Amino acid sequence: MKSGLNPGNMKFRAKMVDIGCVNQFSRVVNTISKLTKTCVLRLTPHHLFFILSGKVANGGVSMWCELAQAKFFDEYQLVGLSAEANEVCLEVTPENLSRALKTAQTARAVKVKLTKKHCPCLTIIAELPTMSSISRIVTHNIPVDIIPRRLWHELKEPGLPDFDVCIYLPPLKTMKNVVDRMNNLSNFLVMEANMNGVMNLKIETDLVSVTTHFRDLGNPPWAAADSQGEGQSQRDPEAMARVRVEIKKLQQFLMGQQVNPSKAMCSIVHQKVVHLILLQEDVSLQYFIPAVA
Repeated sequence: MKSGLNPGNMKFRAKMVDIGCVNQFSRVVNTISKLTKTCVLRLTPHHLFFILSGKVANGGVSMWCELAQAKFFDEYQLVGLSAEANEVCLEVTPENLSRALKTAQTARAVKVKLTKKHCPCLTIIAELPTMSSISRIVTHNIPVDIIPRRLWHELKEPGLPDFDVCIYLPPLKTMKNVVDRMNNLSNFLVMEANMNGVMNLKIETDLVSVTTHFRDLGNPPWAAADSQGEGQSQRDPEAMARVRVEIKKLQQFLMGQQVNPSKAMCSIVHQKVVHLILLQEDVSLQYFIPAVA
């Protein structure tokens, strides 16, 4: 997806002053860096998106993270590709962005700009406090690739799957501890859940069988209503939908506890895909893990 396009008339500059916003943005980027080595940063007038459009059908994970820019930035200016396409889409390495933001965690202000150095860059400028009246400025130039318009069709929000079960997740830290221990026993894990609020995590190998049970997790209101909806009234709330996934992909997602979500949900399409969602006031993160045979 790489392109060496010149930024040309495209412009992006933004500024964060509130240290809470800087730290929350840093946590989001750090979470993204645990999920993927490269992704697309899509900038629009009102939102920022981190996108990984892996083909789930081919065994790849996909991700869609959405942030409302007004909740993070005190200043935000964007001039996109054209009047009809007022967006900028960049391929970025989240780990580089995360490293740059770590130096800004005590900053008085953080500026983010699209610049042209030897190549297109996202430039992070952190104004750090000092004992004197003179500020200390730390600048990071992070190389990016500008994605041409003809590839934007790949960057649409993934549609919600026609799930068999949708359930709230147990506390992410607890779930992460369980999955980390299971990782010592197998490369694969079975997730299963039903609409009665039960979720099981299982390891099944020739040598060992281990299951962790979670109960009374509950269902999102819209999911509970949908399960009673037309054409789905035959669904047994006790029936388990299950999917076998690579443990490492689930572990990567569980790093998302850094976002401190207010809600964490899981939808399962039986033997096909797990759709995981973290919701926080200013951020939503969706992550799709495909089933393995």
